[in-house]
Amino acid sequence: SRRLPERVPEAERSDKEIVMRYVVNRVEKEPDLGESFDGGVWSAANCGTVENFRPESSGHRPLTRFRVVHNGTRVFVRFEINDCYVRSVQTERQASVCTDSCTEFFLQPKPDKGYFNFEVNAGGAILLSYVEDHERTRDGFKKWQSVADELIDEIEIWHSLPSVVEPEITEPVVWGNGWSFPVSLLEAYVGSLGDITGAVWRGNFYKCADRTSQPHWGSWSPVDKLNFHLPECFGDIELGR
Repeated sequence: SRRLPERVPEAERSDKEIVMRYVVNRVEKEPDLGESFDGGVWSAANCGTVENFRPESSGHRPLTRFRVVHNGTRVFVRFEINDCYVRSVQTERQASVCTDSCTEFFLQPKPDKGYFNFEVNAGGAILLSYVEDHERTRDGFKKWQSVADELIDEIEIWHSLPSVVEPEITEPVVWGNGWSFPVSLLEAYVGSLGDITGAVWRGNFYKCADRTSQPHWGSWSPVDKLNFHLPECFGDIELGR
């Protein structure tokens, strides 16, 4: 499979910071979300890994890989996890899916706008918000909103496991999920993005399982503390040509 160097060399950055970078290759044919992770259209995508696990995690460190492609108007996301201790009980839209075995993709298309947190559990339930101020409050965040239902209806979601996994799968299992969404969903909150080809967005990829027997919190770009909502820790997401 194709693998991309995941760190931008320090010499190439004026701020002397090492920042993760993932290139989202452009494809002409839309991938089937459920086809082989290493085959079909997905084989044209760079393979990234979630391997920075917070020390607060249990000893379980599932191998988590992801691929993302775009076709100019739609973005396609796919995860594959070599896992164990898999549990998924949240079935409602906008439920706390992070408490289950869950994958997440946070995306900030414009530096002066908010970010989106796409969170999908092993059973295919989704939580999606638009966060403009991630300062924590008793009600969640200082400024945020759930993405409108009519826009979430435009998201296609695939998952390999049943919608409910209970009791927990305690033996090794390979599972996956994936989703695709139109760029227009993002534009409904951040304004026109124009031709996205060649654009550099910001974002991060995560794997978590808060309420399983072996909780863990992993990220692609390292986070400074046990908190995925840290846009200052996002990496570069480059939309390829």
